[in-house]
Parts: sequence; C-alpha cells; structure tokens
Amino acid sequence: MTSTNDIRRSFLDYFAENGHERVASSPLVPHNDPTLMFVNAGMVPFKNVFTGLESRPYVTATSAQKCVRAGGKHNDLDNVGYTARHHTFFEMMGNFSFGDYFKEQAIEHAWTLITKEWGIDPSRLTATVYHDDDQAYDLWRKIAGLPEDRIIRIATKDNFWAMGDNGPCGPCSELFYDHGDHIWGGPPGTPEEDGDRFVEIWNLVFMQYRQEEAEIVGELPKPSIDTGMGLERAAAVLQGVHDNYDIDLFKTLIAASVDLTEQAETDATRASHRVIADHLRSVSFLMADGVLPANEGRGYVLRRIMRRAMRHAHLLGAKDPLMHRLVPSLSAEMGAAYPELIRAQPLIQETLEREETRFRQTLEKGLGLLDDATASMEKGDELPGETAFKLYDTYGFPYDLTEDALRARGLTVDRAGFDAAMAEQKKAARAAWKGSGDSTDGEIWFDIAEREGSSEFIGYQATEGEGTIVGLIKDGKEVNEIGEGDSAVILANQTPFYAESGGQMGDSGRIGGPAGFSAAVSDTSKPLGRLHAHHAVVDSGRLKLGDSVQMLVDGERRDRLRANHSATHLLHAALRNRLGGHVTQKGSLVAPERLRFDFSNPTALSDEDIAAVEAEVNEEIRANQAVTTRLMAPEDAVEAGALALFGEKYGDEVRVLSMGRQTDKHYSIELCGGTHVDALGDIALFKIIGESAVSSGVRRIEALTGEAARQYLGGRDAMLRQAAQMLKTSPDEVGERVGALVAERRRLETELAEAKKQLALGGGGGTGSGPEIETLGETKFLGQTLEGVDPKSLRSILDDMKAQLGSGIAALAAVNEGRAAFAVAVTDDLTESFDAVALVRAGVAELGGKGGGGRADMAQGGGPDGAKAAQALDAVRAAITG
Repeated sequence: MTSTNDIRRSFLDYFAENGHERVASSPLVPHNDPTLMFVNAGMVPFKNVFTGLESRPYVTATSAQKCVRAGGKHNDLDNVGYTARHHTFFEMMGNFSFGDYFKEQAIEHAWTLITKEWGIDPSRLTATVYHDDDQAYDLWRKIAGLPEDRIIRIATKDNFWAMGDNGPCGPCSELFYDHGDHIWGGPPGTPEEDGDRFVEIWNLVFMQYRQEEAEIVGELPKPSIDTGMGLERAAAVLQGVHDNYDIDLFKTLIAASVDLTEQAETDATRASHRVIADHLRSVSFLMADGVLPANEGRGYVLRRIMRRAMRHAHLLGAKDPLMHRLVPSLSAEMGAAYPELIRAQPLIQETLEREETRFRQTLEKGLGLLDDATASMEKGDELPGETAFKLYDTYGFPYDLTEDALRARGLTVDRAGFDAAMAEQKKAARAAWKGSGDSTDGEIWFDIAEREGSSEFIGYQATEGEGTIVGLIKDGKEVNEIGEGDSAVILANQTPFYAESGGQMGDSGRIGGPAGFSAAVSDTSKPLGRLHAHHAVVDSGRLKLGDSVQMLVDGERRDRLRANHSATHLLHAALRNRLGGHVTQKGSLVAPERLRFDFSNPTALSDEDIAAVEAEVNEEIRANQAVTTRLMAPEDAVEAGALALFGEKYGDEVRVLSMGRQTDKHYSIELCGGTHVDALGDIALFKIIGESAVSSGVRRIEALTGEAARQYLGGRDAMLRQAAQMLKTSPDEVGERVGALVAERRRLETELAEAKKQLALGGGGGTGSGPEIETLGETKFLGQTLEGVDPKSLRSILDDMKAQLGSGIAALAAVNEGRAAFAVAVTDDLTESFDAVALVRAGVAELGGKGGGGRADMAQGGGPDGAKAAQALDAVRAAITG
C-alpha cells in the first residue's frame, strides 16, 4: 500500500524533477486575502503572483498546501463525520505555471503522473471540460486517448473558475475516478452525478481571460495554470478504498481514538470517531500556525471545531479530556512533512486539555438543560429560539452545539427566534451604553461594531497584511469614500496594527489601496475595546468602503515598542525579587523611545537597589530565552502564578506571557495582550535613567532599551571623556580627581568664611568702620551689615559678638545678590527682657520678608530687599528702646 506521506512526496518529487520550484505550505491564516478566514485552496498563497502584484524568482511551482474549510462561505463543518469525503482540514496538492506553460503541458503532466507514475487504470478516468473549450477537449483526446464519451462538456459555472468579479478567470478541466458500479452514482453531468461512484480527484484551472464586474473583457497576456488535487482523495484511490476515512492516516487516528475511549468503531460510534480524527487535524494545525481559541473571529471558529470534537468524545463516554492525548499520534503521522506541528505540540496539548476541561463543565450543564427543554418533544419538532438563546447567553452553551446535539434526535432549532433574541440583547446593550455618559461620537463605533463585528488583530506574528475596509470616518461622521488630503479614521475587518492599550502606544505605518491610494497612519486606537481605528492622512488616491488594502506597520518602531514592553515585564519581576512581593504595577507607558513603570513601594530605591535591578534584568536579556504565549482563563492564569496588570479588565480568555529562565516557573509570568519580542535577547540592553515619586507609596522608574540605551550610555561616556580632558586626567581617574577638587573647594570655602568673619569683626568686612558697641537705654547693642558673607556663618559671628558684648544684643544683616539674611542674638541674662524672635521679625519686616524663627536667645529670617539692611538694624534698635 502507498502511504499518504509517500503520495505527497511522490507528487512533489514529480513536479520538482520537471522544473517546478518546491514551495512549502503557507500558514493557514492568509495575509494576502482579507476576504478569507483561512487558506482554503492551494492557489491562495500565489494569488498576488497570478494578479501581478507580486513577483517571485520562479515561473513554475508545486506545493502541498494546508487548507481549512470551517468558516465563511467555505464551511464543511456540519457535514464532517457523516460523509465519505468532507473534511475541515485537508491537503491540496498542486502545480502552478505563472505565464510559462499552459493547457497542453498541464494535461500532459496530469495524465503522466496519474497513469504512468502512479499506475492508475486509465479506463477508470473521466475528464470534464468547459462546454466551449474545444482546445482542452482536443488535448484530452490527443494526450490521453480518452474516448468522446469520457470527455464531458459541462456548461455550468462548475467548470469555469474566477478570482472574484474582477481579475483572472478561465475554464476548468476536472479528472474523475470511477470507484466501480457497486457504488451508486453517475458521471458528471448526469442525473446521478451526486452519487459517490465518480469522485473528482484533480482540477486543472486554465487562467485564460480577464474579467471586470463578472464580465470577460479580454485575454490575459500570460495565461497561467492552477491545479488542485486533494491528497486524501488521491490516497483513497491509490490505497484501493472508496472512503477517505479508510486511508492509512485516518485509520491510525481513529484507532488511537478507539483505544483511548475504549469504544469500538461501529455504526453507532463511527461518526464520532471520524469527527474527532478530522477535527484533531484542524485544531492542531491552526494552533501551530498561531491561532488560539477566542470568542470571535478565527479563534471562535477554532473553538467551535474543538468543542464539536469534544462533544463527540463525550458521546463516546470519555470520562477525562481526550483530544490532547491524541496529538502525539497526529505528530507521528504528519510531523515529518510539517515540522511546525512538532514545534507547537506542547502548546497544542496544553491548550486542548485546558479547553476540554472547561468545556466539559459547560457541556454537562448545557446538555442537562437541553434534555429538560426537549423532554416532551418528538422527532421533527423545533426548539424555540428563545430557549436556545438562554442556553447560549446564560450558560455559555453555543448555538451550533445545540443544533448539533438535537440533530441526532431529529430535532431542529428556531434560528430566526434565536437571532431575534440576540438582536434584542444588542438593543439593550446599546441603550445601556447610551446611558453610561460616554461621548456621543462613540455611537459611530457602536454602529460599526454592531454591523461588522470586531476587528481581528493579526499582528502578533506579522507587521503587514491585507484588510477589507468596513468603516471610514471623516469630521466625526461615517462616509463612503475618502480622498487626497483627508484626515480620516480607517477601519478594516482585520489589521496588523496594534491599537493603544495596556500602556503600549498604538502602531503607526502606511495603508495602500487600489488606484494609487496611500495614507500615512499616525496612530491606532481601540474604540469600545474591540475595533481597531487607524488615524490617517491620505497622501494620494481615493478609498471606498469594501476596498481591499495593504497594511504595513512601521516595523522598526514596532520592534522598539516590543522591546520596551517586554522590558517592563522583566523590570516588574526584578523589582519584586529585590524589594518584595508587595511590589505591584500601578501603571506604565510603553513608547518607542522609552518606557515608564509605576509601582507600589513606600520608599525611594537606593543606588544599590537600582544597580541590582538593572543587572538582574540585563542578565535575563543575555540569557536570550524565548518568550512564550498561552491563552488561559484569568483564574487559571493567576493560579499558575501569572501577575494581573493594574487597571486591566479581563474577559473569559487572557494571553499569558512567560519569559526568562525557568526553575520551578518562568522568571516572569504576566497577563498581557501587548506585542512582545520573540526572544529576550532582542531587547539587547536595559538602562534605568530615573527613579522618582509619583504619589504617596507609588514610585516611578524610567528606562531605555536597545539602541536608545546604547546612545544614552554613549552620551554619558562622551561627557566623562570631556570632563577628563578638562581635568587633565584619564576617564578612570575622574572620580578621584573630582573628589580632590571638592575637598579643596570645601577647605577654601572654610578659610574664606573665616576670613570674612574676621574682617567683619575687625572692621574690614562691613560697609563702614568696624562694628561699635552702642548703649540703648541700659542695654548694649552691636549691629552690623555684611556683604558677601554666607548666611550660614551668621550664628557663629553672633556668638563672637555676644562674647564681645558680655551682656547685650547683637544683630547682623548679610546682603547677597540683593537679598538679605537677618539674625539677632540675645545674651542669656537678657532673655527674660528681650526675645530674639520678636526682634528678628521687626528687622525682617523692613526687608520685605515675613516671619523669622528660632529661640529667645537666637533667631534668623530674611527678606528680598537687601538695600534696607540699615533700616532693619534701626528697627531692632527701636524695639530695644521701646
């Protein structure tokens, strides 16, 4: 038997040997087609090559492309498990020509591979062509020798392919395999064509024409080829089975399901085992390509597939979570061809186990309520939509699960009633929002969100992508079109632009569109917490609702934001390690040029604290551990040791960022929705440049990373070298040299102060002759005005003056740069009669100052008007004489 892996390998080898570039499968999330939820065909990664928007260094290619059809218009989910060939995940093998060969060589390759390389019996093959494609008809006659009755002309759109209403299009030619007359069905184009006897195994698309508004307007200058062969269908043919689920790959996965559930594959259990096997592939590959469970968008489709499989595990009687235990079997079967499956296996298993553990609680409660609600219903009855909505809204039981659970019992659900109940809830939510006091222009965001749903952020792994325009706002109002010079807010169904939240600034960049449209995005915000609003100015062209655009984030700026954001997580951990577990984040700013981190701590950090924290963060950066992301329920995340950030509101699911070296747990684990580095070495360098108080009990650290930190340190180094040059020493000896200079200055200042004091006391430091003792009534008085004397020296001078007096009162006014310091001393024997504080205040009032303080024997104050120093002394004299 030829294995599935062998078939994939031989297909790619055949075309590689015939000059085709072997191209690896693209991720399941398409970034070049905003209209698709997932890659659903082999040609999707080459779409821009076919349309001329992209060029590659090859003109022919071959690939085995991962595909998912479980959302949007290509949705096979509900059929999986109940038919022979429906899958949510499948592999599309194909060969492509971008203006190189055309119909003849494409048909030649197809016939050679199938009949000669693979040895499929030509008598079992039938070809179809578009009804007026005589060229393809003649080529099948010439190359394959097929008789006329096995070349069937099809006049419907089934055999004419188009890339939308505008762009390349052309006729198709399909190859069908006859599984034998023991199976009911007829050839394509007959009344029995919907049977399973004749199965399409390969579709050859001849891109020949160009159309506008769904009308052919001419031929393509370079006709191209796009083919697609489902690997699972090819394996069924080559392995001699009719049912895709009987091929080796699915038999292995189903056997693992049988073993773990201890439920044999019977008529009653077959559908459940098939659902589990098929859905296991979808959810595993989606998570390997970066999709995580969520409540909307791609994440919701992933969760829906997960839960459908988990419900069937429940039907099989699995007592414990099952899906995660099947992942090793899948990796063993497909990991060699798709190594991303091996790399992501721990994440896939952990996510599946967590999701199934939580879902089982919802499932048991929901199924019990559903049983109660349908106990009296008979086959063919319809469950009221209000009941289905209550299950969804109150108990978290999804609508599609209600529908699937009732399907096996022959019951249906009133979808219109469910939708009406949902609409009523949205109406109530809008009314509540209007009464919240929020700004009136917010109603625009509400209208867009209700009409289009939430924006999907695709920027965790990418800085560019495509989107479809769902909203345009100019001058505070929704418009249908914007043009050159307009300042506008642009909204798309998906975007790689991160919107400002959690302290991280929004992305900037550019948006390009049809007919030369170009706009500069200065910021991205997040109205209602679920829309991404790009604030832009249009440089050229025009943009309309529904247009597809290319979105390019300023990658260099994003890298700096990511580095600064990851550094705040490391800083938080280092502060807690150094200062204690009381440290919690109280706010942050993540800007491209710097970071700011506010945290709880009662006292300032010492120099030693700052140096230790900085060293610890840089140690983790040098260790260069990968940053990992998990999606968890908030309570599970906190239980696992994650720190919740200040001021954040969390929904049912949170992103948990783990970074740094691991002992019993990672160095840092936090709940965070921001963008981060892939590995800590990307931060490069961390430098604290400031620590200050924000409010009582809250401190703030400001820091730099990467190139900004390097430039900061480089600037400090340049200043050090300049200082060394001025001091005529080396940079290493600047500290010692400055210390010596400071000591020398202090010595000189002391000597100068003493000299001024002596001059003042000796008569040379005042404004006239030396101070003379006066007698005011019965009290001796000594007063003096001094210029350029340090106010700090006044008390020591007054002590000397008191000694000179023996008994009396001394007053000094020191004038410096127009201001005056004023001091009064009273000898101890006179303090009962005179108060130095009252005397100094009398003098200070003359200087234009207020108050003054001290003791009864010594007081000091000052004022701004030093020119009135003499009047201040007179005021003291007047107070003494009284």
